[in-house]
Amino acid sequence: MLGLETVFKLVFVDGHTHSVTLPQGLGSGGLRVPRETASAVALGMRVLIADSFESSGVEALRGAGFDVVHEPALGGDTLVAAVAEKAPDVLVVRSTKVPAEAIEAGPLKLIVRAGAGYNTIDVAAASKRGIYVSNCPGKNSIAVAELAFGHLCALDRRLADNDAALKAGQWRKGEFGKARGLHGRTLGLIGLGKIGTEMVSRARAFGMPVVAWSRSLTTERAEELGITRADSMLEVARASDAVSVHVALTPDTRGSLGEEFFEAMRPGAFFINTSRGEVVDNEALKAAIVAKGLKVGLDVFATEPAGSSGEFADDIVNLPGVHGTAHIGASTEQAQQAIADETVRIITTFATSGSVPNVVNLARKTPAVCTLVIRHLDRPGVLARILDAISEAGINVQEMANIVFDGAEAAVAQINLQTRPSDALLGAVRAIDAVLDAEIIDL
Repeated sequence: MLGLETVFKLVFVDGHTHSVTLPQGLGSGGLRVPRETASAVALGMRVLIADSFESSGVEALRGAGFDVVHEPALGGDTLVAAVAEKAPDVLVVRSTKVPAEAIEAGPLKLIVRAGAGYNTIDVAAASKRGIYVSNCPGKNSIAVAELAFGHLCALDRRLADNDAALKAGQWRKGEFGKARGLHGRTLGLIGLGKIGTEMVSRARAFGMPVVAWSRSLTTERAEELGITRADSMLEVARASDAVSVHVALTPDTRGSLGEEFFEAMRPGAFFINTSRGEVVDNEALKAAIVAKGLKVGLDVFATEPAGSSGEFADDIVNLPGVHGTAHIGASTEQAQQAIADETVRIITTFATSGSVPNVVNLARKTPAVCTLVIRHLDRPGVLARILDAISEAGINVQEMANIVFDGAEAAVAQINLQTRPSDALLGAVRAIDAVLDAEIIDL
């Protein structure tokens, strides 16, 4: 058995509570757990990796004591069946879609998206069952930025067309030697997170001024980066010779780049999307390619195969001036190793502490109206009696933490409540043996 402190948290997850116990040696400064402790905690915890994944990551998880099942070809009904049969505690995916049926098929506790986005996971279904969803943000930023600039150069110099002509035995220097060049051209960025920021430094190296729009971009931050801040996406479209998209897929961004946006773009401008296909109105983009001669580089599409291979039927790639890649933005050895390392860290932290790095589905705000702060002696049954009194009063607990002081003689419980306790309940709590003090802080 592990030596355990009597420290626990109840974490609100979209209406659900989750209790955990923290091993000794954990602090706010980061995870510090001996390998033998991590292995003991992981023993018996099963991880199903339902996608391609770095072998070093698989080996690291097995070395930490996890029971790892790696089946990279899973998807659809086969994923549902595997979750039901293997009964994993943790599911790891990259491009494989995780529907509600898969989430409900087994005893999952954690789903890790080995990448930045998580739109392929039914997060709402996970939240309803108290299952954590986590991702690996920022680990593929450089890889995606490199591909975006690769598309930019390929469009300007018509590299794919050059290559196809040469392989067909055609020397068409006169036609292909008419590139505009990138130096001095304005690059517009839709979204300025980690990938967008990587784009700024590369644009600077190419001598391209940058105009950007992002909900979080301030004037001060724009000045720090040496770029122009736009007030809207349309302003970026009007001001740019090339537009590159770097936003996450959310209800607000889905289909946000539509007819009005493409009408605002300059004739013959470049449009590059390495984020998500669903942020673009595909029909509006097709119309703009034909009507305005837009040159387009796409790594993401409106419809994509669920796994790493399959049939592809989006006819946008057949339009003139369109270059495509098969959603490979994050697919460099450097990025995949970084993502594998982060995935291992997330799972190991969860196994050893109960907390989840990069969790995306915790409630930002609970219905709690106050915090009941209780200073008490660290004795068996004290918290149980306090919670019984709260329950008998018909009050719902939203969040809770119990912090033990050095020597394990006393502790402070912080309990967030959905309803403010009456004076009678507060008095009853104060009367419990081993309770030293109790007060209410309104939120």
